[in-house]
Amino acid sequence: MIRFVHGILRGVEEGLVTVEAGGIGYGIRVAQSVLPLLPSLGEEICIYTYFSVREDAMELFGFLNPEDRGMFVQLLSVSGVGPKGALSILSVLRPDQLRAAILSGDSRSIQMAQGIGKRTAERVILDLRDKVDAGKLYGELLSGGEAALPMAAGELHSAAREATEALTALGYSSAEAQGAVRKVEITEGMTADDVLRQSLRHLAF
Repeated sequence: MIRFVHGILRGVEEGLVTVEAGGIGYGIRVAQSVLPLLPSLGEEICIYTYFSVREDAMELFGFLNPEDRGMFVQLLSVSGVGPKGALSILSVLRPDQLRAAILSGDSRSIQMAQGIGKRTAERVILDLRDKVDAGKLYGELLSGGEAALPMAAGELHSAAREATEALTALGYSSAEAQGAVRKVEITEGMTADDVLRQSLRHLAF
């Protein structure tokens, strides 16, 4: 199994990069969203990979970090989603946006991916909802690290504020974020990511 390729970026085409490593040029399929983040040709790059083997093809799919690769692998666990379908989804939604869509039941956002219909998008939500970590999403959006600890009674306002910030980081307007958070009945012991999860569900309707 090829876990990553570390070498020199030699070529960039639509959805495909070429990385030279050890005198070999590896053709690696990447999401369209990755292309603007690549270094210049001739510069060093490390791409984390998934090696797909089928009867008619062997292909490498590449990602800029292990977390994105992990999201890709999770998508492959969904019935009806193959490597190209998973890459198509990650071309229109960043992993944090995809997690938010899954948690909120937002199948329309997932359907924006080429080749992904309503039934497949709903299957992604159904199969991955229990596997997606709201705390991880919250950490990615706000601190890049750990999920929030349970809030004491005097800190409930902080949970609402931080959930609102997370929603605006996802692209919702301040009015939309505040309106969704207000609909959540925040009780003692809830974490900011609990508030975020419930707010996303309100926004889906």
